[in-house]
Amino acid sequence: MARRQAPIRVGVAGWDYRDWKGVVYPKPRPRGFDPVRYLAGFIDLIEINSTYYRPPRPEVAERWAERVADLDSFRYSTKMWRRFTHERDKAWRRAEVKQVDEGLRPLHRAGKLDAVLVQFPWSFKNEDPSRGWLRDLVDAFGHYPLVVEVRHASWNEPEFYEWLAEHGVGFVNIDQPLFARSIPPTARSTARVGYVRIHGRNDHDWFRKGAGPGARYDYLYELDELKPWVERTKEVARTKGTGVVDVVFNNHTRGKAVVNALQFELLLTGRRPPVPDTLRDAYPEALAPVTAPRRPERRAA
Repeated sequence: MARRQAPIRVGVAGWDYRDWKGVVYPKPRPRGFDPVRYLAGFIDLIEINSTYYRPPRPEVAERWAERVADLDSFRYSTKMWRRFTHERDKAWRRAEVKQVDEGLRPLHRAGKLDAVLVQFPWSFKNEDPSRGWLRDLVDAFGHYPLVVEVRHASWNEPEFYEWLAEHGVGFVNIDQPLFARSIPPTARSTARVGYVRIHGRNDHDWFRKGAGPGARYDYLYELDELKPWVERTKEVARTKGTGVVDVVFNNHTRGKAVVNALQFELLLTGRRPPVPDTLRDAYPEALAPVTAPRRPERRAA
């Protein structure tokens, strides 16, 4: 008997990018334009990345939830504040935990929070101090649906996956440029939320000093590069105990994440998703398999 497959939500990381104007979003924007509502017409998930830079104020999180309250299938995930993932030179304070907790609570209560992404950098290696830091973080925030992203290959061992499962913490399967000690592609689920993050394969700029996110994540996947990830995602969705799988495209430069998310949806379901007109015009070749042919305009008699 085939194992049941958990539902899969496909989305993108962030929504507020200057280079999305006229590419993902119409330009000029109509009055009252809401980019979140607009994106929700095409994808099922947005990973909020502003929470990496600072915890949200509770009233801001409440507005995020209200904007999509009527969309039953739409969800957010949020990135953990960098104070807990990248600024590890000193122990955090209880007040900082409270800040994050108060900011996430409105989304969680509203049923719109699929996961809290705890993303560590490549420098976070499987060593005693790192394991202790992670234990403390899970103790502080374990009442949220945490998913952990690690990028160094030292974490790719059974004991780590077993520890995540014991603590109900999800593992993030990632696609990234592969260097000597990069964690390889995986298809694992260790908690109720399965998670896949697609970063791009721009190895030239990945570790280049001075390369900003616009350069680092400037990569458009070919369909053949996405197909193995479709199969991995299905494998995650069939893993016992998995309740939902979130797939997030982070290659955001000039809307490439949205292009690949729509392509992924087609490969995953066999159905053509709706496509923003501006995006179709910006990437006609890449989106040709996704979009139905336009009807020719009728000429006046």
